Amino acid sequence: MKLSHQQRVLAHKSLIYFGSLIACVVCVFPFYYAILTSLRSGQELFQAHYLPSSFHWGNYVTALLDNGIARSLLNSVAVATITVGLCLLVSITAAFALARISFRGRKYLLFTILCVSMFPQVAVLSGMFELVRFLGLYDSLGALVLSYTTFSLPFTIWVLTTFMKSIPVELEEAAIVDGASTWVIISRVFAPIMGPSLVTTGLLAFIGAWNEFMFALTFIISSDKRTVPVAIGMFQGASQYELPWGSIMAASVIVTLPIIVMVLIFQKRIVSGLTSGAVKG
Repeated sequence: MKLSHQQRVLAHKSLIYFGSLIACVVCVFPFYYAILTSLRSGQELFQAHYLPSSFHWGNYVTALLDNGIARSLLNSVAVATITVGLCLLVSITAAFALARISFRGRKYLLFTILCVSMFPQVAVLSGMFELVRFLGLYDSLGALVLSYTTFSLPFTIWVLTTFMKSIPVELEEAAIVDGASTWVIISRVFAPIMGPSLVTTGLLAFIGAWNEFMFALTFIISSDKRTVPVAIGMFQGASQYELPWGSIMAASVIVTLPIIVMVLIFQKRIVSGLTSGAVKG
């Protein structure tokens, strides 16, 4: 039986909505179940209930106060914020040089920057460890800022360079005619236009620094300087076979909520930043 045009359109939309629903369920359900688990205690933790059965808020109090997640949250916020600031400052100036200044080997340099981002963390862990010790940053938040910035810069430089190439040259020429310096052109002309791209790269760098575990575990040994992922990994129960799953889930929810809030606030700018620069490379 041949379907009419209206029926084909309806079937196509239904398929899209069904696929979107499945994707939402797959993505949201783990976080939903983590919330349910964080509100349970005792034997309820090991029972499969998909609707709220109790509201045991003591897990959140234990995670924040007894297990030191509150202190680790402050450390993670400080490290991630400083990392984002350094990444954007260095990336926007490097992007200006790569996109606007003609010099020999520019394409090869940009390709090399992209290749650097392909190295896994474990491949450079020993070298980064020696660098951190040489600089006297071991067991300090500065070691994390240095390592996170190093790994975030290649991606941010690449994205901002691609975006800056799409900005009309006439804007830069008009600023030069008005006597603007290079820094004024970058900060007053390009930065406002590149707002969505800056938000996108900054948020991705923040998430990367917020969730990083290997460097934080290797470079930090003091409990009061740990970031959130390591602090959660150090949770201990009454014995090695008994972990406080309720507190662990509560800490996981606390750590995930700031990222969700930031994504919801900047979602329009994120989409705009990801699509900007795609027309003209």
